[in-house]
Amino acid sequence: MKLAVVGAAVLWGTAGTAGLLVAGVDPISLAAARLVIGGLVLAVAVGPAVRSLPHPALLLPAAVAVAAYQLCFFAAVSRTGVAVGTVVAIGSGPVFTGLLSWALDRVPPTRRWAGATAVAIAGCAVLTGGGGQARLDGILLALLGGLLYAFYAVTAARVIGTGASSDAVMGAMFGGAAVVMLPVLLWTGTAWLAEPRGLLTALYLGCATTALAYILYGRGLRTTPVATAATLALAEPAVAALLGVVVLGEQLTLVSAAGLVLLGASLVVVALPERWSSRQGRAAAIESSA
Repeated sequence: MKLAVVGAAVLWGTAGTAGLLVAGVDPISLAAARLVIGGLVLAVAVGPAVRSLPHPALLLPAAVAVAAYQLCFFAAVSRTGVAVGTVVAIGSGPVFTGLLSWALDRVPPTRRWAGATAVAIAGCAVLTGGGGQARLDGILLALLGGLLYAFYAVTAARVIGTGASSDAVMGAMFGGAAVVMLPVLLWTGTAWLAEPRGLLTALYLGCATTALAYILYGRGLRTTPVATAATLALAEPAVAALLGVVVLGEQLTLVSAAGLVLLGASLVVVALPERWSSRQGRAAAIESSA
């Protein structure tokens, strides 16, 4: 089910391009609308399944973390720039996820995961460039965002691991986040949703890049370790970069292209089955000793 996680990351990667369809909209308002619509769609779509969860209230802290992540991310970007904020927030997510999973479930990260994740983060940093001002408050907010992401991802994985429906877990978590973010949406203004382009963009962001994406992500967590899933989710900036070139006509520099290749290669390594990797390692050892 690693393919489901990659599918979710691909959908997440389209969010930035889609968001450019509405000019002059507060990014926080756009993010709030995305989460409110996506969360409500998820909650309604899997409503009966949510009621079957043994202790849905246990997901309430994770729902708050989903909403808080959005606010931390945009606050970080506003202080330290898109490039630095994105790299720190998205790049620290897999690291915190691996550490949190290790601490709670006693599942130590493998050397292959650690190495591939480090290379993936480096590729992400090269891909997004070095623009922006590395302000301490912005970096701390981005790190907090990465920790919040890890918290709700690990929480969802642990509940799914008990046998709960992944759809129900995501419905409860994001339905709760929608309730938390509704006041933020109303406070930042909803006039832009009255325009056809604004409404269609918000519906796409909510239904595709949130509801459908997290259904896929949750189903991927049924069989994929959460630390591995978090690393595979780093495909998001790669997809965003490719869409920028293909759809928006942006230029990809040689350095950015190298970062894209680096990121892609590391994700392939993470996605490979452990048995295949072990066979390759044994074959390499035999060849070196021959």
